[in-house]
Amino acid sequence: MTPSTEWKEVIAPDEAAVFERLAQDLAGVQAAVAAKRGAHHRALHAKGNVVARAELEVLASLPPHARVGLFAEPKKYDAVVRFSNGGAAPASDKKPDVRGIAVKVIGVGGKKLIPGMESAVTQDFLAILTASQPFATPEDFVWFVVAARSPATLLPKALFRLGPGRLFSLLSRLKKGLGAPLTALHTNRYYSALPIRFGSYAAKYSFVPEAASAPGEEDLGGALSKLLEKQPLRWELQMQFFTDEQNTPLEDSTRDWNAPWVPVARLTLPQQTASAAFTTWAEGLSFDPWHAQEEFRPLGAMMRARNAAYRVSTQARKAGPEPTQLP
Repeated sequence: MTPSTEWKEVIAPDEAAVFERLAQDLAGVQAAVAAKRGAHHRALHAKGNVVARAELEVLASLPPHARVGLFAEPKKYDAVVRFSNGGAAPASDKKPDVRGIAVKVIGVGGKKLIPGMESAVTQDFLAILTASQPFATPEDFVWFVVAARSPATLLPKALFRLGPGRLFSLLSRLKKGLGAPLTALHTNRYYSALPIRFGSYAAKYSFVPEAASAPGEEDLGGALSKLLEKQPLRWELQMQFFTDEQNTPLEDSTRDWNAPWVPVARLTLPQQTASAAFTTWAEGLSFDPWHAQEEFRPLGAMMRARNAAYRVSTQARKAGPEPTQLP
């Protein structure tokens, strides 16, 4: 399939106001987490399994449509990687959860998107275990996060809000992510699930592991740290480009895309020993898809809603400034 530049976002007239309201709803969750666990805790992806030093190497001989921004030419960048569980409260890794990877690439030139941070030299990539999102709209997602603070009443509230048909569809999609077997972090494939701009094109991305799938242990972070003391670990960063609305729907966050994957870079976690000082520094950072070059602006309603929500969360927990180098 040939990549197309004919992608188009659908933006409602009152979208900005709606997203600000949703951001404030999430701020309430953030405040509740802060009151219980401290102001520095994240509202979501609160449990960091492990953070590690990394390197992102842009591959040579990329196709012309992939030579954009930091991928314009072969180059190596320092990076920091955070593996996490998706919940608002730290829990046993045996508990089903949305597991994610956040990669902050350092030393990236060009103008950045967030006002006041245009000169930052970072580019973030966030990904989870599924190629799409279970929630059809930002409103559904934020409602679920808020309602989930009272687990005993979540299901009847969801039935009342969504009705039987929509609730069944949501539960099926949630099972896809939460019902996945517990696997070792270094063997997981991670997906952006949501699209970003890629120069004139649009794309989703995925980190594809070099290692074969393996069962996970109860302490996922501890297992990964022990492995990194012995060997490096690698993922290939691949892009999946928009072709048309039928196969690669831009605004439908519940649909997997049907298009080829194009390798663009290699993410390497070198052999290393965990450091308490480095962990403290990295956990203080914010990882945000809007920490991005203008060429890679996040796309779609779910991504646009994250713009307002991440600002509120970052400010509430007093996240550290964007780094210019690894410590």
